[in-house]
Amino acid sequence: MPVKKHLSLRGFTIPKKLFLLFLFPLFIGFFLLFLKKPDQKPIQPSFILPSVTQPPLPKSKLIKTTFVEQAPEKNWDQPWQDACEEAALLTLDFYYKNQKPSKDEIVQSILSMIDYEKQQNFTKDVNLEQMAKIAKDYLNYQTEIINNPAIDQIKNYISQNIPIIVPANGKTLFKENKHFNNGGPYYHSLVILGYNDKTQEFTVHDVGTRHGTYFKYSYSLLMESIHDFPTSGKKEDINSGDKKILIIFPPSS
Repeated sequence: MPVKKHLSLRGFTIPKKLFLLFLFPLFIGFFLLFLKKPDQKPIQPSFILPSVTQPPLPKSKLIKTTFVEQAPEKNWDQPWQDACEEAALLTLDFYYKNQKPSKDEIVQSILSMIDYEKQQNFTKDVNLEQMAKIAKDYLNYQTEIINNPAIDQIKNYISQNIPIIVPANGKTLFKENKHFNNGGPYYHSLVILGYNDKTQEFTVHDVGTRHGTYFKYSYSLLMESIHDFPTSGKKEDINSGDKKILIIFPPSS
């Protein structure tokens, strides 16, 4: 008579076949659990998450503030002939401080800023990097320079009540602004305060003429005019200057 094989576990006798039948499903279960299924697709949710989109920009916007003319006393001798950068910076400073300065206060503010620039060994033609330094170190604002700006970028800041300083070729601006003398300056600065999609125009304080209050330039012409002071140091090379704009942020509350 053949001897049946058994396994003994602490006094209990288990037939070997029964033990193997018990282990087999456990082995299969562990195998399936760890088996990698590369072709299995993740379960998709039964709902779609809504996309987050920015609200559209308003079709028009205008920031109202004091007009700072670079030659407030109508004297176009130096330093007033090249004081457009200072006048543009002060336009934003007076706006953020909600100030309406007198003519004498504007004159003194421009002269004080020019004194600071002399201490920094700046020339009378201040480029955008230097303007950013003046805004930060002299006027105590945070700044950002944007290279190759797009129209929608400009509109976005304006819609948030942040005016924009633009370095420009005044000869190009002269095509739409005949108030300049001698065909317009080679190097100029102005402040964008608004826009209108219907007319395709920017509204600016053009500090270079007494008629520059809320002056309007077409989108295309103003974008064409944008050029920083050329690295050659020669105004006549203005069209070789980088296309960039200066953002001066409002003081934190």
